Amino acid sequence: MPWREARLSERLHDDDLWIFGYGSLMWRPGFDHLDRQRALLRGRHRRLCVWSWHHRGSQASPGLVMGLDRGGACVGIAYRVAAAQAREVRDYLDARERVTPVYLATDVRLRLSDGRPVTALTYTVDRANPQYAGRLDLDTAVTTVRGAVGHSGRNPDYVRETAAHLREIGVYDPFMQAVDAALHS
Repeated sequence: MPWREARLSERLHDDDLWIFGYGSLMWRPGFDHLDRQRALLRGRHRRLCVWSWHHRGSQASPGLVMGLDRGGACVGIAYRVAAAQAREVRDYLDARERVTPVYLATDVRLRLSDGRPVTALTYTVDRANPQYAGRLDLDTAVTTVRGAVGHSGRNPDYVRETAAHLREIGVYDPFMQAVDAALHS
């Protein structure tokens, strides 16, 4: 990925940086931003497909968190960060999202809610990483999430917050809503 990283680092010096959030970044970005908009990414979809060994679980008792997997489309939140803060925000996000190497920093094209196309940084799942859970059935997902706790808190809280923010931006994710409902029944 040297080309992608070089292109991204070059952009950090000249332009504002767009960040695409599809999980906890939607409700807890952790950085200042100039703009926040609903955005559409084509060619990738959101899925509870990452065994969380740090933030929402441990290696001995993993949790489940969102990954941006290939195929389909994903609606999330795009944040515009001032060029002067881009390097600092990128470093913060790398430290947050890449505690383990399950996520790849990836340049993607988005369509913002105002119609503009932009290039954004996001974190996609590495299918070759052992933390890639793939497509899980509902019972496995619920059982995994129910008892998992990590450095960032309880896994059911992550699912609840993510499901709530998906509803808030008008996204219906049947699997995520089913996991959330099962956890609270």
